[in-house]
Amino acid sequence: MFNRPLNVARSTLFWRRLFAMVFSSTSLLSSFGNQPARAQVSQYCQLSPTAAQEKESLRLSALKGNENAQARYQKILETQGQEVRKCRTRTWPQIQAVWLRLYPCDIQPGIIDRVMDRVVNGGYNQVYLQVFYDGQVLLPTTSNPTVWPSVIRTPGAENIDLLATAIKKGRERGLKVYAWMFTTNFGYTYALRPDREAAIARNGKGQTSLYVVDNGSQLFIDPYNTQAKRDYYQLVQEVLRRRPDGLLLDYVRYPRQAGSDSIATKVSDLWLFSPATQEALFKRAQNYKGLDLIRRFLSKGFVTAGDIAEVDKLYPQEGEPLWQGRNPPTEKSIQPATDRQPLLQWELWQLAVAHAMQGILDFVTIASYPAKQQGIPTGVVFFPDGNQTVGQGYDSRLQPWDRFPTTLEWHPMSYGNCGDVSCIVSQVQRVLSMAKPGTQIIPALAGQWGKSVSNRPSLELQMQALRQFAPQLKGVSHFAYSWQYPESDSDRKFCRTR
Repeated sequence: MFNRPLNVARSTLFWRRLFAMVFSSTSLLSSFGNQPARAQVSQYCQLSPTAAQEKESLRLSALKGNENAQARYQKILETQGQEVRKCRTRTWPQIQAVWLRLYPCDIQPGIIDRVMDRVVNGGYNQVYLQVFYDGQVLLPTTSNPTVWPSVIRTPGAENIDLLATAIKKGRERGLKVYAWMFTTNFGYTYALRPDREAAIARNGKGQTSLYVVDNGSQLFIDPYNTQAKRDYYQLVQEVLRRRPDGLLLDYVRYPRQAGSDSIATKVSDLWLFSPATQEALFKRAQNYKGLDLIRRFLSKGFVTAGDIAEVDKLYPQEGEPLWQGRNPPTEKSIQPATDRQPLLQWELWQLAVAHAMQGILDFVTIASYPAKQQGIPTGVVFFPDGNQTVGQGYDSRLQPWDRFPTTLEWHPMSYGNCGDVSCIVSQVQRVLSMAKPGTQIIPALAGQWGKSVSNRPSLELQMQALRQFAPQLKGVSHFAYSWQYPESDSDRKFCRTR
């Protein structure tokens, strides 16, 4: 219990302070015809309105049973897909992706075709398809062995596999389709299971995330909990059976809280109060003094000189209290408890924060393992400022993204909102400055083509601002399809026809 090896991490200035305590992971593992390409796509590889309309007319005719139109429609899909792919090879960014959510209404004939056609029209060559969110999964009810309900629960549609269909329809158009999944946010439905109560993350105030996140639907789990890891591992395996082109892990963090609670400054702010997390924390101890002080610190949020003196008396045969990552001063004799208290308390706080963050890192390792086995690319989605120190505290999300494996794609949500592009550029610069050479970074931008939305510049302006970072940035994604086609998204959501 007390002699487990430690690999002390080396990192940036931010992490020198925190990860002086860090321990190595102990987890498990255009128009249709003969016109030149340049006449069919814009500078952003978008298809011309004429080409898009011809394709849509053929889709509608094919939907009515016109076999000739169906053949021509399939041909135009292939041709336009090739045009966009060629354009992307010679146009920055080489990867241009869009985030997409499907709805139960999308099982209606022709709807997925219409959605994917619009994706191609927009010059995109990748789609990030949301397959696990809000406690539900995009699997057919008859082929869903997970603990979460299926997105589609319409009577008579039990066998419809919208995920497999979307992947197939995307590939017909030359698109790569990634499976985009919430990660440590398991959703409200998970909280309804009495047999999963121990897997839910809790802070020192006895709260779960259902009580600290505004919409009341986000349920974050204990990343050290074995049952939670098994449940998620099975989910990833089922999604990968459909062979998506990639996997995207989102919500790889703890809850984002509001106001003063957005900064974690004390132990009770941390999500350390579920059984598995505490057990793993106690195992960090390397002698009985260390274990005793960790327990006291967790229960009270501090240790006093009296606590330290008492522990010294309880275990006189031991020297300094030890835990993973602690390298105490090498004095010949132990200093008085009052002299040692400030440093010990600070080091216990650092241990607690590092332990919480290590749980996230370990969970990423487990979640990405099935994709790694199958050679399917995996990406992690994060906030560029989710790992920051704030005064003496830490961003409450505790998102250690600069310690994510560089073998994964990094997808920073660069949603800075300051009226111009400066804060967006700043966020991307921060990620680039902290990433190791060779890391594939694909920033996510929020906005619409051709106009500013919610104080954010148009996508064109954002893209132009980021182009200065090429070739370090070879890809950009846009959040979201629903922002590009809000009326269509609403119609699909509520099964309205036009």
